[in-house]
Amino acid sequence: MRAFALACRQLIRQRARLATAMAGVAFAVVLMLMQLGFRNALFASAIRFHSHLRGDIILVSPRSMYLASMQSFSDRRLFEALSVPGVSAVVPVYVSIGLWKNPVRGTAHRLLIAAFDPRRAALDLPEVVAQSERLREPDVVLFDAASRPEFGPVEQFLAQGTMFETEVERRAITVGGLFRLGTSFGIDGSLITSDANFWRLFPNRRRGLIQFGLVRVENGEDPEVVRARIDERLPEDVEVLTKRGLMEREMNYWATAQPIGFVFTFGATMGFVVGFVIVYQILFSDVADHLGEYATLKAIGYGDSYLYRVVLYEAVLLALTGFIPGVLISAGLYQLTNHATHLPMHLSFVLAASMLALTVAMCVLSGLFAVRKIRSADPAEIF
Repeated sequence: MRAFALACRQLIRQRARLATAMAGVAFAVVLMLMQLGFRNALFASAIRFHSHLRGDIILVSPRSMYLASMQSFSDRRLFEALSVPGVSAVVPVYVSIGLWKNPVRGTAHRLLIAAFDPRRAALDLPEVVAQSERLREPDVVLFDAASRPEFGPVEQFLAQGTMFETEVERRAITVGGLFRLGTSFGIDGSLITSDANFWRLFPNRRRGLIQFGLVRVENGEDPEVVRARIDERLPEDVEVLTKRGLMEREMNYWATAQPIGFVFTFGATMGFVVGFVIVYQILFSDVADHLGEYATLKAIGYGDSYLYRVVLYEAVLLALTGFIPGVLISAGLYQLTNHATHLPMHLSFVLAASMLALTVAMCVLSGLFAVRKIRSADPAEIF
């Protein structure tokens, strides 16, 4: 414990240097947490719609890239899957991007429109299930209350107790209720309606083409086994995925096919490098300033291992003292970002614990580089 006590005294002795080191570590923590938070929000928001699909197996076109760019395939493939042993039901889902007219300003904004037969619910969102009968009415839609604010004060209008009208794809529609899903990096808002209303919004679309095919397996059946049966039965113009596989496909698109996933990862890496450099400079300067004292300790019998422990204790203390303000600032920034963008920015315990371990590793690595200076603390040369 003598090495730990000495490390504490050396840090406290020069408080300006300590404050600079803490600020540097805190800055690195904030930078890494924000970049990782954006990266996690990217993946979490990308699969929110997929996670609520009521299907064990999902059919999609292999030409589809991500949710806002789904390609069509024939619904015959879905009904062919119904004949495969282990399949209990199938549900076609239609998805498209449409133009929403802000009911106050009159401006047009793109949003996602998802549709299905209300008698066979395709989403497990409680609000959608509860309002399925309302969806069967002509030109009635449900609006995502977690959409971005540029779509207008829809929730406030409905809070007055009355439905209101606006336009989607230049057709008059009635907003009959709300659900809550949220935005993503590719989608700012969402609507849900019936398949009949979908065809009214897009009359030029070819019937019999769908974007998702939901397959439900019988109780006791293994979805992966049934998926393999369907994949063997159907031609290559459809991709057969489990629900987990579909979500991984979507996340992989954003991680590899788009530069944004790399940017967030690279930003977190740069935060680590910045923190490493700052802590290394602080520790190296501290070792250089106390080189005479280290030489004295060597002269009276303390070995290099003891001195190494002093520096590494300093590194750990810097990590802990810098991490606390860094994580508190990040928590506030997470809430601010979540409120401003409606993206799922949440500072979880797992993320915070992982960042603490990463911060300690960053500072300890800096300390390992800084202790090399101690080897030059030769009492014979200094004195």
